Amino acid sequence: MGAALFVLELVHPGAFLLIPGTVLLAGAFLYILLPDFLLHSLFGPLVVVAAAAIAALASVPIYRRLAPVHRPMVSNPTSLEGRIGVVTAPVLPDSMSGKVQVDSEIWSARGDEVIPIGTKVRVVGGAGVCVLVRPVAPELVT
Repeated sequence: MGAALFVLELVHPGAFLLIPGTVLLAGAFLYILLPDFLLHSLFGPLVVVAAAAIAALASVPIYRRLAPVHRPMVSNPTSLEGRIGVVTAPVLPDSMSGKVQVDSEIWSARGDEVIPIGTKVRVVGGAGVCVLVRPVAPELVT
């Protein structure tokens, strides 16, 4: 089970599966190496708990190196000015029904013209929870 959590963490970084995987693997190795002591001693469960705590503490620095770094979430649309996004729901003039994905966030969007799904856009302003966008020429997208 611990190995499966390691693999899942590699497939989906940032899912926080490395630490429980390390704890499970530490417990499994203890049971392989010391089965009689752990199963027939009063101190067996304490040894497992101590090993799990040590494994968890040891895996935190490793996880910090492996975990993906994300930009902080933005709650003010004006801080997105100049950023490039992709239209996920058609942007219509004088309507906030359009949707634009900028990085990992989806924002309501409006524009001066109809902008179809999949179009790259630049955020040129915003108010409230809505961004104002304009299409970007493909050669200008960076």
